[in-house]
Parts: sequence; structure tokens; C-alpha cells
Amino acid sequence: MRIPIVAGNWKMNGSASFANEMCQQINAFAADLDVEVVLSPPSVYLAQVQLAAENYSTAAQNVHFAAAGAYTGEVSTAMLRDVGCGYVLIGHSERRAMFAEIQEVLAKKLAAAVEAKLLPILCVGETLEQRQQGQAFAVVKQQLLSAISGLDITADQIVVAYEPIWAIGTGETASPEQAQEMHSYIRTVLAEQISVAMAAKTRILYGGSVNAETASQLFSQPDIDGGLVGGASLKIEDFKNICSAAASQ
Repeated sequence: MRIPIVAGNWKMNGSASFANEMCQQINAFAADLDVEVVLSPPSVYLAQVQLAAENYSTAAQNVHFAAAGAYTGEVSTAMLRDVGCGYVLIGHSERRAMFAEIQEVLAKKLAAAVEAKLLPILCVGETLEQRQQGQAFAVVKQQLLSAISGLDITADQIVVAYEPIWAIGTGETASPEQAQEMHSYIRTVLAEQISVAMAAKTRILYGGSVNAETASQLFSQPDIDGGLVGGASLKIEDFKNICSAAASQ
């Protein structure tokens, strides 16, 4: 059985006081849920959020592949482990688009995370133009394979998150059926590339504007194992409802 994950990506939002309040409330409700709750705050609050953790884990929003060196503004896997961080986002659509993170760099980041025993949440997904041109499956497969090729990984060493970029802030909506179709395809690619057993155990999250209203239908799909949540993770009641929806499946 795959234990669902709900990961709250705060992006560049929040404050020290906001983090304190959210951590207290999430610790309170997460204790009773059969779901793995993960919080991904801005890096300046990561240690603070990790120190407060009782019933959730933490994820960094970024990491560098080098162990140390002259990389201003970056953090290493060892630094993340040092503050107790357990997860790291790799390949988020915003970092791909805004910071020109190419596949070769993402593959190095993934390998570094696996070696450091951090659990990477590898984000993949297609744009609206790519979907309209019928390239959705090819794009996602290429992103996935370029990251994992050459790595000897098991299901407990990686989480995949599908971000339908075309359904984020475009006015378009991904139906539960469309999301399930891609999640099933991702699992098929993992089965072909690594093994059927590994694919069956790997958790695949949905990251396309999950909210309290859509969570139940999305999480009821057989290959959707939780969500990578953006804006809704900044609102405690919405985030609680999303976590509850994942736990009830």
C-alpha cells in the first residue's frame, strides 16, 4: 500500500510568525491522519520549521548538486541533512522556466539527493502548447528518463510529482481523468525503465492547482498518491481539508 503524501510548497511566501502558527496547527491535525504531511518553506525558515516538526516532514525547495564550493546563494545536500530536512523538490516548473534549469543539471541534483539519502520529489509536466500539439506524453517521458537514467533507485528513494503546467494559471482545468491518465503513464514508464515492482510502489503526486474542492476527486484516482500543493498550503483550513481528503482514500 502506498501511503499518500501531501506536500505544501510555500514558495516565496510566509514569515517567521506565519511559520510558527502553521507548524503548531499542522502538528495538531496531522497526528490523526494516515498521510505523510510535508512542508516546503522558503530556505530561511527551513530550520525553524524542521525544529517544530512533530507530525510532518520538511522539504527544501532547491538544492545544488555540488558538495560545497563557490556557489553563492546555493545550499548542499549535506546542509539540508544537517538541519533535519528529509525531502527536496527537484525540477519544479517554476525553476525550470524562471531559472533555466536544464535536464542535465536536474539529473545531477537528483543523483546528489539520492546519494545523500534525501528523498527527492521530482517534478515533471508539459506546457499548454506542448499538450495542444500532442506532445504531452513524450515531454513527460523525456523529463523523467533524463533524470533517472543511470540511477539505481528503489521506490523509497524517489517521489514523482506531475505538474500539468497547462492547467496552472491558464484558465484550463485538468480533470481527474486527465490527471489519472498521465499518472498511469508515468507509472508505466517507471515499470519499463526500472521494474514493475518499483513502479507499483512509487508514489506519484498531482501538482496542478490542488485545492480543497478538487482534492477528493483527484485523490480517488488509482494512480494519484497525494498532492504537491501550492497556494492552498498557505491557508490552514484548506490545507487541512486536502490532507484529510488524501487520508480518506
